[in-house]
Amino acid sequence: MSYDITFRFKPVYEFMNSLHTFICRKSHKKIELSLSWVKQTQSMLTTEYSSLLHEWQMDDEWKYAYLLLEREDIYTAEDYITFLENTSDKDLLDQFISLCKDWNFEIPEFEMNRFRERYKELFYEWNEQYFKQLSPEVCKALQAEYAVRLAEKEYKSADSLLDETTRGLVFGRTEGLIRIVLIPQYHFQPLHIFWHYGNTIVCHYAAPIYLGDDAVIPPHDLRVIRSLGEKNRLKILKYLHQGPRSFIEIVRHLELSKGITHDHISKLRSSGLLYAHFDGENLIEYSIRSHALRQVERSLLHYIEG
Repeated sequence: MSYDITFRFKPVYEFMNSLHTFICRKSHKKIELSLSWVKQTQSMLTTEYSSLLHEWQMDDEWKYAYLLLEREDIYTAEDYITFLENTSDKDLLDQFISLCKDWNFEIPEFEMNRFRERYKELFYEWNEQYFKQLSPEVCKALQAEYAVRLAEKEYKSADSLLDETTRGLVFGRTEGLIRIVLIPQYHFQPLHIFWHYGNTIVCHYAAPIYLGDDAVIPPHDLRVIRSLGEKNRLKILKYLHQGPRSFIEIVRHLELSKGITHDHISKLRSSGLLYAHFDGENLIEYSIRSHALRQVERSLLHYIEG
């Protein structure tokens, strides 16, 4: 592996990730916050803004909106909104050109004025109606997670850092990749949000933080235990013990539908029991993450023994 691993965090990242989580309706049943969070958040929004979010599409513009987070002067949601308010169309395009040049990514072709006005409204209302009400403990926990990972970078290998942080993402075959930026996120757990920009992959990974009752087993540990209580998932793990396999190979082995197979794989992935091998943003195959199985017993005993 020849790419560099970089860790980052600032509150605006979680601002974007919280909005991403709410807009990404197809993932609402999969996230740790569950549908109760969706309903509660929905109740905080005006009817007009709720309709806007319902119609919003995560297209190429959305990916470029994430790219602007790389600006050093955009640290908070308010900074991002101010930037959009005070930046001319020409300056905005210049910012995109500079960032795209550094990351060897294509320059956007959409209209700058339209982008600026749409996202200024989108971000302002989300900040006012939701993010300002978010418990400060969320960003504090993410900041602490970032500090831990930054310290680990001093003595752990890049392979180990990527494995432990993302719980199984592999980018070893990605041509031209020179850096991976890892950013802890809370709202989209246990899923990851990642974007491929030319020579850079930005992964907003599911940080292993839990803000609930200490007397309850943490959701990420419970998720692992539950994922093992199904015969077809155990069959997948046994099959992958022989070596990496594509999704279609796993479907044929199980003799189940693609939809059911995908659901089983998703549960194993979110539990950190599988490696997902990517070429850019394309998932090409899976393999077993054996050492995660060995951690199940330790996590369970730690909970039981207190």
